[in-house]
Amino acid sequence: MITIIDYNAGNLTSVKRALTHLGIDCEITGEPKKIASAKRIIFPGVGNAASAMQNLSSGGIAAAIKEAVRAGTPFFGICLGMQIMLSHSGEGDVDCLGLFGGTVRLLKPADRTLKIPHMGWDSLKYCKKHAIFDGIDPRSEFYFVHSFYADPTDKNDVIALSDHGAEFAAVIGRGNMFASQFHPEKSGEAGLKMLKNFAEWKV
Repeated sequence: MITIIDYNAGNLTSVKRALTHLGIDCEITGEPKKIASAKRIIFPGVGNAASAMQNLSSGGIAAAIKEAVRAGTPFFGICLGMQIMLSHSGEGDVDCLGLFGGTVRLLKPADRTLKIPHMGWDSLKYCKKHAIFDGIDPRSEFYFVHSFYADPTDKNDVIALSDHGAEFAAVIGRGNMFASQFHPEKSGEAGLKMLKNFAEWKV
């Protein structure tokens, strides 16, 4: 069973639909007790970091997430979910969950013809191997929609980079935590394979 965290930050049905397509049991919940005791967690998100953190803190979900991560629960952050796993976000100048050290910054491509938000399909440049990419063609592209990016303090946390006028961390991870800036649930067969690998990941 995979628990999908509901904190009013969108994209829940797309993730649930992808998991259901794969035959993976899942539930959407915003109940802190269920989150703290979950077997596996997907932490999706679309929207603004400041409002997301307000929802997480006021509902007790932030504390439940930290408890689950400390317990070693496999944890997958997606898009905004990835960003607010860091210590601080420049989007709203807000302190975040602090599961990774680092700051979320506004994308500023050197090529001014490149539009923000970064929207569309892009490839990855892998920095290290990870079980969640097992069986995925390294030339695969994934679907991005974002204006901010995660800049982790410890570069050893970076699993893969992508590029939108400048390189940025597209995938980070450590221990039982894994996170992608792109949306695996919208990334075709490669994204579905990632979700299947996460469901089977032995941390």
